[in-house]
Amino acid sequence: MTELTPERMEHMATALEGSGRYRVLRPLAARVLEAYPPEPGTRLGMFLDLETTGLNAAKDEIIEFGIVPFVYTLEGRILGSLEPFSRLREPSCPIPAQITALTGITPEMVAGQSVTPEEVAGFVAPASLIIAHNASFDRKFAERFSPVFTTKPWACSMRDVDWAAEGYEGRKLSYLGMQSGFWFDGHRATDDCQAGIAILDRTLPVSGRPALAALLENARRILCRIWAENAPYEYKDMLRQRGYRWNDGTDGNPRAWSISLPEAEVEGELAFLSAEVYVRPVELPVTRITPWDRFSTRC
Repeated sequence: MTELTPERMEHMATALEGSGRYRVLRPLAARVLEAYPPEPGTRLGMFLDLETTGLNAAKDEIIEFGIVPFVYTLEGRILGSLEPFSRLREPSCPIPAQITALTGITPEMVAGQSVTPEEVAGFVAPASLIIAHNASFDRKFAERFSPVFTTKPWACSMRDVDWAAEGYEGRKLSYLGMQSGFWFDGHRATDDCQAGIAILDRTLPVSGRPALAALLENARRILCRIWAENAPYEYKDMLRQRGYRWNDGTDGNPRAWSISLPEAEVEGELAFLSAEVYVRPVELPVTRITPWDRFSTRC
């Protein structure tokens, strides 16, 4: 009987794929660098994933930090990842059973474990960019834990790549991993980070660009958020269909419908609102959103 060595199994997988009748998922294999390479024109990014006791950053707590540094070029080529920051943290309240079921993190695992804001700040300080696969979630928790995260530009691997235009039917990390040809153990912070980096390392099937290049292009854009304060209630469906989202005001921003647009489109959108929604000239709040503000509670 032929021994199933890794080389033999890879040969079998390649043969199956070559038949055109099968697709084979391989385990995620992170490309790890021994040290920061001396190649010019590189930057240090950090992919961040947090496991928490719940969804509300105002009251729930972080129970696991996963931060994986990676080296990339300004054109969007990933050279590899470096030693991660992977730590558990005991919260001040019990971990809900549903969180343990989702993440596998038990009260026994976090007992006596702590992480200080100073440790995290020291690790994150060299980063040129922070990426998360749901930055609207992770950034709020991260900023509450350490102010270092307010000083960095952020990007979102879920929203800053137009996955639908590239032929993907979903944006979940596990789905994108499978479409990229690998599987991984999800819902542990460092594993999710390595999966996110590997997905951004792939060439997009339609545009032919590195996924990270598409993300960087979107992350560098300046956007403006228009707050349609006191918009008549009967126009809520129109606003929703146009891309507006409701904000309840609990985050310190206006209690209003809002939309984020490129700067060049703001004047036209304000004219539309005056003519079609308010039916009178109005002056509405407009928040300018830079890469340092995106996904935070400040905008």
